[in-house]
Amino acid sequence: MAQKFRIVIVGGGVAGLALATRLGNSVGRAGRAEITLVDKSFAHVWKPMLHCFAAGTAANENDRISFMSQASRHHFEFWPGEITAVDRSAKTLALAPIRDPANGELVVDARTLEYDALVLCIGSRANDFGTPGVAEHCMFIDNLVDANGFNDRFRMELLRAFANHQALDIAIVGGGATGTQLAAELHKALDIASLYSFGEKPPKLRITLLEAGPRILPAFPEAVSDAAVRQLEAIGVSVRTSAMVSGADENGFVLKDGSRVPATLRVWAAGVKAPDVTSHFGGLKLSRSGQLEVRPTLQVMEDDNVFAMGDCAFIAEKPVAPTAQAARQQAHHLARYLPQWMNGKPLPAFTFRNKGAVVALGDYNGWGTFPGGTVFGGGWLHGLSARMVHLMLYRQHQFELYGPVRGTISCLVDWLDVFVRPSVRLD
Repeated sequence: MAQKFRIVIVGGGVAGLALATRLGNSVGRAGRAEITLVDKSFAHVWKPMLHCFAAGTAANENDRISFMSQASRHHFEFWPGEITAVDRSAKTLALAPIRDPANGELVVDARTLEYDALVLCIGSRANDFGTPGVAEHCMFIDNLVDANGFNDRFRMELLRAFANHQALDIAIVGGGATGTQLAAELHKALDIASLYSFGEKPPKLRITLLEAGPRILPAFPEAVSDAAVRQLEAIGVSVRTSAMVSGADENGFVLKDGSRVPATLRVWAAGVKAPDVTSHFGGLKLSRSGQLEVRPTLQVMEDDNVFAMGDCAFIAEKPVAPTAQAARQQAHHLARYLPQWMNGKPLPAFTFRNKGAVVALGDYNGWGTFPGGTVFGGGWLHGLSARMVHLMLYRQHQFELYGPVRGTISCLVDWLDVFVRPSVRLD
């Protein structure tokens, strides 16, 4: 029996899981290809919600999608592991050994997987630009593990502040969507947690948002940036623009002008770069931020059998911003044309269709923009329309992965859950 065509997808984010699901439902179900998804985690979350998990305002037990469950329902295989290298001549990729996080004992030895087509969608992480002290003294929210780790620390520091009747200082570096939304979501978490406050007056939460550029939310029109500053300041967030961070320590941040910003919790949410492992992918050409340079077909420059998409990919001829919207469209593009490419047909170029953007500041406000720059939300309804669009995008993602029946059930379960559980994580 002839061996099936082997497609290995590394990374189960927005792009990777969507591609694995769609290819599994087509060439996997038909027996034309063997689809394998690799990820170092066992579950998928929608990355634009990481700030909600970090603040504890989203119950990620409900919002996680098990890779193993998704694979069994959609005709692909899942294997946990973290990629460490690619041997393009042998068409293999190496996976690091898996160790028990509790005691460090070896669970699974290092392995290699063979492929006929390799799709790399390993996402991105915040870029500390080599700023002294950031790696040692700051927390990141690049993935679910980071977000949960921050929430654990946030809840403990909040408890300390309650008990000692003192303020809690938090500083966030990065005025993009992640940092800005996290600042608002943390205030929302405290507002809700105050309902369960041990009979004590809630502590003061002092959040400072630091942005090196002249304004926050630079991807949005200036009117949205100005309105977002007003909203954040109205709920008590101190917004400082043109504030270049030159260092970090256990007590806070040092700015380029020599001033200090004290903070018990320090979050770095600035910049975007690909994971460092891209330098071990067989000499593939990288951009300045470590992204894999790809052609418009999403194939890397040096190898027709290796693809990259999502945040870790850089289309040299026509760059696309690293967003969930772009990653999703690239996954749909490859899901549609890879089966034809397997049969020898050429791949068409990927074309990004900008459908606008949305930012939601907790329950306080929100704005969206259409492709032409027209802004909606932020009016007397306090941005209800923009916040509803943000929720609809998430539900669209769920329906795409679950299908209409399970997607509807998931929505109903989430709706019923608000009557059973607190709307903020308390344990």
